Amino acid sequence: MSDDTAWRRSPGPGPLLLGVRHHGPGSARAVRAALDVARPPAVLIEGPPEADALIPLAADPEMRPPVALLAHAVDEPGRSAFWPLADFSPEWVAVRWALEHEVPARFIDLPATHTLAWGREEGEAVAIPDTEPDEPGAGQRKPDAADEPDAGRQQPDAADESATDRQLRVDPLAALAEAAGYDDPERWWEDVVEHRGGAGERDVFAPFAAVEEAMEALRETYGAGGRDRDPVREAHMRLRLRAAQREFGERVAVVCGAWHVPALRAKSTVAADRELLKGLPKVKADMTWVPWTNRRLARASGYGAGVDSPGWYGHLFRAPDRPVERWLTKVAGLLREEDRIVSSAHVIEAVRLAETLAVMRGRPLPGLGETTDAVRAVLCEGSDVPLALVHDRLVVGDVLGEVPEAAPAVPLQRDLVREQRRLRLKPEALERELELDLRKDTDAGRSRLLHRLRLLGVGWGEPVRSRGSTGTFRETWRLCWEPELSVRVAEAGVWGTTVEGAATARAEADAVHASALADVTGLAEHCLLAGLPDALPVVMRALADRAALDTDVGHLAQALPALVRSLRYGDVRGTDTRALAEVAAGLAERVFVGLPPACAALDADAAEEMRGHVDAVHTAVGLLGETETDTETETAAASEDGTGVLSPSGHRDLRRRWRAVLRTLSGRETVPGVLRGRAVRILLDEGELGPEEAARLMGLVLSPGTPPADAAAWIEGFVGGSGGGGMLLVHDERLLGLVDAWLTGVPAEAFTDVLPLLRRTFSVYEPGVRRTIGELVRRGPGERLQGAGQTGGAPGFGAEADTGRADAVLPVLRLLLGLDVLEAEEAEEPDNDLVGAGR
Repeated sequence: MSDDTAWRRSPGPGPLLLGVRHHGPGSARAVRAALDVARPPAVLIEGPPEADALIPLAADPEMRPPVALLAHAVDEPGRSAFWPLADFSPEWVAVRWALEHEVPARFIDLPATHTLAWGREEGEAVAIPDTEPDEPGAGQRKPDAADEPDAGRQQPDAADESATDRQLRVDPLAALAEAAGYDDPERWWEDVVEHRGGAGERDVFAPFAAVEEAMEALRETYGAGGRDRDPVREAHMRLRLRAAQREFGERVAVVCGAWHVPALRAKSTVAADRELLKGLPKVKADMTWVPWTNRRLARASGYGAGVDSPGWYGHLFRAPDRPVERWLTKVAGLLREEDRIVSSAHVIEAVRLAETLAVMRGRPLPGLGETTDAVRAVLCEGSDVPLALVHDRLVVGDVLGEVPEAAPAVPLQRDLVREQRRLRLKPEALERELELDLRKDTDAGRSRLLHRLRLLGVGWGEPVRSRGSTGTFRETWRLCWEPELSVRVAEAGVWGTTVEGAATARAEADAVHASALADVTGLAEHCLLAGLPDALPVVMRALADRAALDTDVGHLAQALPALVRSLRYGDVRGTDTRALAEVAAGLAERVFVGLPPACAALDADAAEEMRGHVDAVHTAVGLLGETETDTETETAAASEDGTGVLSPSGHRDLRRRWRAVLRTLSGRETVPGVLRGRAVRILLDEGELGPEEAARLMGLVLSPGTPPADAAAWIEGFVGGSGGGGMLLVHDERLLGLVDAWLTGVPAEAFTDVLPLLRRTFSVYEPGVRRTIGELVRRGPGERLQGAGQTGGAPGFGAEADTGRADAVLPVLRLLLGLDVLEAEEAEEPDNDLVGAGR
């Protein structure tokens, strides 16, 4: 077969149409070989023409695939579309070949200005371009209403289309694989394309002629496949092709999805093509290069023209020879990094097994299925756990592409890149955790940057609970950069040209338009975390206005904790929070006044919700009191300087007033039992109530005159939750005895009603606590052990507290808390009495 067979579809000289599978390494190799032989004067590529000016950037050494062309509407940056390219994508290979050989390269698909406008008119969320049957590939998903609004619209000549037609409209490769006797389209494609001879191919144009013939047969049977947009796109491609032929000659090369080749080869008049393009909607669009990831190339991530295994396909494209051996060696290296025992003998045996499986299954070479089975059986010893790691790290991969600085970008994106470099915080596709120590300048800057991006809706990092430390100077973030975040940055560009300026403007706008008081207090907290002092005055004014107008005690109670937490950040972040302290104190006063009336006549659900508010306010009041004590000297000094900041002496007794409110709640009969019990418990923990008084109140509630349901609710509030109620019963057997005596006296008809409350109360206790309570109840609460030889009691508990043993640990505690060091500095004489620990 001569090279002339590549042109046999044309009566004379004509374009070299190279139909490909997007993200197909076999197609990419074939395109490179065909271009090397044909040496066309110009290369036309399926893609948006607005990207023609960006093609030279593909030759920049800093450009590393996978990358994507990003188009977004200028007036609506969130409306965007991507054209991803990997190093094994035929389109990328064609672009690189044209740049290396100094041949003009042009994109010929429908302009993005129409693509984005189509989505706007039809109400689509165009985050990724619509799936098109461009390729004989299995990587296409079935469109739904959001993806393809016209998919269900019948063509004039397709009124009788069947379910088979609809399936072929989604995946043309399935029909070809079925005709060849394959039940798996991917396996068929690997056998006929990916496992071809490559360098030994006698006719580099033969694969494209065969694919074109197959696509022509499918198009003759199914037309446009039920997709109304394809004829419009193909009309634009033909117009661009004619223009390129007039400029560069007849034999230009076209690299496009194989599905479009018959349409480009078909005869059509210029007038007919222009008629199809007449009246298309338009929007103003910008375009640039953005980094992409292997995970977004994977079909599972939602990209319609993707592939299941981009890491595997990239390996097939880059491996010079012996791809199976090289792949299994790479797998062995990964497993060894994870401390799994994998030897060279394992690799040799896995290669043999993969080759044997390929022979048994009638395949020319082992594919991904055979190598995966070999890895599972030999290297993973039959376990799917390490196999999942191999699939995640190698078969899919965690590669994040890079684009050069010269690529067009909004000013906000450029400022973000500068901040990332200054703080040495590189975006990565692999999810990782980042521990920050806010006492260090670099870590504090990283924290501010991540919080500012969260305010802007760019979710690069997500705060998580720190391990091993609960101090306010520690932060832990889970970082993962996704390509879609580039769109979020473009959207946020309307707020400013720098990250700090944009976050400030966004916070001010959110404060003005916030409808709930809790939203404003949360925003104030975020402003402090993000280090946005310029936004705080606006937020504080909005906070004062909302607090003055909001009379719902629940809303006030929800808002107070976030506001008080914000006061704590001044210690580590160096933020002045004195204005917040005044607002927080005023908010607390309003909660104190309105809480008792708000707690009256509540049903069970409302009482449980109010209990959460009471706990939150109690914690906030404690933190607020500590903050006032810590900043009293600074505030007083500020008052003397004439700053106008009030001294904390006016609200220094917040804790005292809060305890008075709790006493009121504990004694009102109209307050639900769960709230009265919770108030008594808090007063007991604070030392405002003695154990005898708490026992007396419990005895009154558990008296026969109290309905069992009310008594059970009181018990839930007193000892329920995770606040150590179980340990209270363990150490105070008088209270346990009261509960036990009440429970045994509950009438049978009422026991069923109180049982769910009691189960909920005791189910949150630790297993050891429940076991100890059971032991105490079994031997009888209040019956102390009379002798050392007596059995049945809980070991380790005496009649009274052993003060001697407790005093023995005091020197160690003083050392851990640093009290001895402080006293030694004042008295200039160290006093670390560790010897006393043995007394």
